[in-house]
Amino acid sequence: MKAFITGISGFVGKYLAKYLLDKGFEVYGIDKRKEQIKGCKVESCDVLNKEKLAGVINKTMPDFIFHLAALSSVKQSFSNPEATKKVSVEGTRNLLEAVIAANICPRILIVSSFQVYGNTEKLPIKETNELLPVSPYGKARVEQEKLCREYFKKLKIIIVRSINHTGPGQSTEFVWPSFAKQIAEIEKGKEDELKVGNLDVERDFLDVRDVVKAYSLAVERCAPGEIYNVCSGKKYNLGKMLDVLKSQSEKEVKVVVDKERIRKTDVPALYGDNSKFAKATGWKPEIAFEQTLRDILDYWRKKIGIL
Repeated sequence: MKAFITGISGFVGKYLAKYLLDKGFEVYGIDKRKEQIKGCKVESCDVLNKEKLAGVINKTMPDFIFHLAALSSVKQSFSNPEATKKVSVEGTRNLLEAVIAANICPRILIVSSFQVYGNTEKLPIKETNELLPVSPYGKARVEQEKLCREYFKKLKIIIVRSINHTGPGQSTEFVWPSFAKQIAEIEKGKEDELKVGNLDVERDFLDVRDVVKAYSLAVERCAPGEIYNVCSGKKYNLGKMLDVLKSQSEKEVKVVVDKERIRKTDVPALYGDNSKFAKATGWKPEIAFEQTLRDILDYWRKKIGIL
């Protein structure tokens, strides 16, 4: 069986590629950066390049498609809203049209985000919640989902709305790698304090290794034309989880609030209900978030030469 991943060289793409290879799939993928991934056939291709993307799909003829390519930073979406929307909407249209042109009918996973729910007061969040995005990134995902609905009758499309996920190797633009790197640098003696943004929020977090298992199960077991939440169903206070991360260091970690790290809009609480997805797939998260934090910190300790 052939699996095709857009954004294969990204954080989640690499984990998903390895997971699928271990399951015995032939794994193909595209990315703007042609970063070679062991065991995979990767081509340099932007999802906005309609003609090249169509050629790659026609050549590969995949059985499963995992559409991960996106500009995924909520923070950066405020400074580049048009590009964020273009990649999510036009890039997705190009992919779906390429599939139709190739005259194939793979099962297609479109990865959306919990950011589509925005500042909702109905918690935990179900798939039926009203969509109230507060960031350009969230709005782009809403538009992407609207586009996909136009293709539901033509293609086997499954949409998952993913909650925040993290793990070793993620960019420091995201909260836990940023904190972990700073703590490792404090341990190394390169920094004196840990700079943070708003810690008085509650979030639902998953380990990326649990997420890629969810994606694999989604294309195999979920019903086309349906939308599913992929989340832990738990809420974590950022400040308390930072205390957990700090406790894993023997060094004293001084925390200071950096105004530059505070988002223009920040949803006070965001956590979801995964019962629909769990019922369809049997999936549940297996990695404790405390372990995820430990693994991220050890990753950065190795990266800067402590371990």
